[in-house]
Amino acid sequence: MSTVLDNNTSVIGRNTALNIGSRINHVAIVESLKKGIWFYFILLIIEGGLRKWAFPSLATPLLVVRDPVAIWLLWTAWRAGYLPANNHFYIMLFIGFCGMFAAITVGHHSLLVACYGGRILLFHFPLIFLIGKIFDADDVLYMGKIVLWMSVPMFLLIVAQFYSPQSAFVNKGIGADSQGGGFSGALGYFRPPGTFSFTTGNTQFFSLVAVFVVYFWLNVEKVNRVLLIAATVAMIGSIPISISRGLLIQTILTGAFALASLSRTPKLLGRMFGAAIGLVIIMALLSNLPFFSKAIEALTSRFDTAKQSEGSIDNTIINRIGASIMEPFTNGDLPFFGFGIGMGTNAGARLLIGRSDVFLIAEGEWGRLIGELGAIFGVAAIIVRLQLSIKMAIHAYKKLRMNDVLPWLMVSVSFQAVAQGQWAQPTALGFGIIMGGLTIAAIKRPATA
Repeated sequence: MSTVLDNNTSVIGRNTALNIGSRINHVAIVESLKKGIWFYFILLIIEGGLRKWAFPSLATPLLVVRDPVAIWLLWTAWRAGYLPANNHFYIMLFIGFCGMFAAITVGHHSLLVACYGGRILLFHFPLIFLIGKIFDADDVLYMGKIVLWMSVPMFLLIVAQFYSPQSAFVNKGIGADSQGGGFSGALGYFRPPGTFSFTTGNTQFFSLVAVFVVYFWLNVEKVNRVLLIAATVAMIGSIPISISRGLLIQTILTGAFALASLSRTPKLLGRMFGAAIGLVIIMALLSNLPFFSKAIEALTSRFDTAKQSEGSIDNTIINRIGASIMEPFTNGDLPFFGFGIGMGTNAGARLLIGRSDVFLIAEGEWGRLIGELGAIFGVAAIIVRLQLSIKMAIHAYKKLRMNDVLPWLMVSVSFQAVAQGQWAQPTALGFGIIMGGLTIAAIKRPATA
């Protein structure tokens, strides 16, 4: 079965599969690949916890704990003829190999840094298509229910982190750093990271929660209502507790996508109205709780502070994107093949100069790609990711004709995560891959009732 995003899709290893097909149990292979994808997802959720609490002495090697799983998934899929390959796949592999070769020969000359940067394009990016091929919409919904279950303890954890000092156990930093894993917030409160290495993981997790909360409110017969209400409380409560403008904006965006779906699925109007009433009631109840009102004050203060230093939200977004693209050119003459793949990552900076708290190229993703790979290959990588996001959005919109809103809601989080997600950061990379893969899987065929 080819991916819905490319009519010219082929399957790497098809001949191999035909030659040894009699020895392959295809049902077992698919189930094995599904378990591998689930393992990749679980590691994404607990990776930061492993580095902070369970095995702090192994914090550095655990940074790439999902890489062996990604390699195993690709190898197993290739051997069995299940590895989907399209133009996005081939172009990104070509860019990845060229980028590594250039980095070693004319760039930063570090094989380790080149491998660290190259793995993003060679091992993780292809998983978007593999997840989309192996999973279907029913698998997406099952993962959505698991995400709802996860949201409740995750919310309780970030509440504990929000109100605890940075020296507390729940706020241990990477490698059991006693200075804490929180990030500057407002009014003396820190942005909690949850089980993740950095606060962005918490933002992306609850952004995904919001998608499934909205979807299941529109399809309440597909989920336990007590679970849905609990997850809704966790989702709404996480917005001020996280002190994250990004999470608030992303949640509003998902709601806007739900409203936009009415143009194609007007029969959802009644359910959407009921869901809106339920959300308003939950927000009203939460607003009377002291812990929630204090968090709202902190979030409001953060908006005010950010507005004074960065301007309005619209200006901030535009400036960050524009400055990100231009930054590699302003840091000096940009080499034709860039400064070397991997150099723009925090891990690459640590390996090259012994510090991980600086951006050697650019903080933004597009600027990093251009700075690492050069103008031609960097822009090519950006176009591949952007084109993939646009294709997913177009196919998801078409699914609305069949009253299937799930792919459309998934696009509300996957579009940015795939097109411009900061993949130099392992957690952001993982969520970008999972969100992109789940979107393709949701597009592939409608979920059963």
